[in-house]
Amino acid sequence: MTTPAAALDAATGRLLATARALPAAAWSAPSLCAGWTRGHVLAHLALNAEGLAGVLRGYRDGTPVTMYSSDEARDGDIAVLATATPQEILARLVAGSARLAEVLDVAAGLAPGSTFERTPGGQPMPADAVPHLRLREVEIHHADLGAGYTASDWPPTTALSFLRDEAERYDGPGFHVVATDEPARWAFGSPGADAPTVSGPLGALAWWATGRTAAPVVSSTTGTLPSLEGR
Repeated sequence: MTTPAAALDAATGRLLATARALPAAAWSAPSLCAGWTRGHVLAHLALNAEGLAGVLRGYRDGTPVTMYSSDEARDGDIAVLATATPQEILARLVAGSARLAEVLDVAAGLAPGSTFERTPGGQPMPADAVPHLRLREVEIHHADLGAGYTASDWPPTTALSFLRDEAERYDGPGFHVVATDEPARWAFGSPGADAPTVSGPLGALAWWATGRTAAPVVSSTTGTLPSLEGR
């Protein structure tokens, strides 16, 4: 079975390959994230890696730190880095990913229930799940680049884990989700016998469940996809 760390290493390799292949002019083109260029997305991924690496170094050294000093600082840092040259952003992404990889095994040694704060006083996040948290960032935002890599390219184990995440966190009206290309199904909320069923290919379902626009191959027995406001 693929571990989150191994899945992350492979996903990071795919992301870096895409970033390295992007022509310079393509970095300023819009991404699938509203208001962000591809440069913004890759800047965010670089800073996210640095922040998570800092969290794990803090645990290792006995000096816990937050991932970001504030939401405003996080947003400002992304905006500034996004204006740098593609070479500079790529260098930060490569270095940040390497720094995170160096301390990733710290997460495996943490006690269950260990947490960190994204920003001071913010909601606690599971520190032992950092590899999976980073995997989500890398895979989802890689697809957000709109540069040829899509949710259909996610390994099945990754897409399955994302759907499991979303089903567990969802707290709205119940419905069923069924993959058409894998023997897998999920209950979102507490669906009754007459609850709608959403179906489609695994990658497309995972993409939609994470809050992205549904592809035409995702459908509901009611004709209308459920709202994901409760996720």
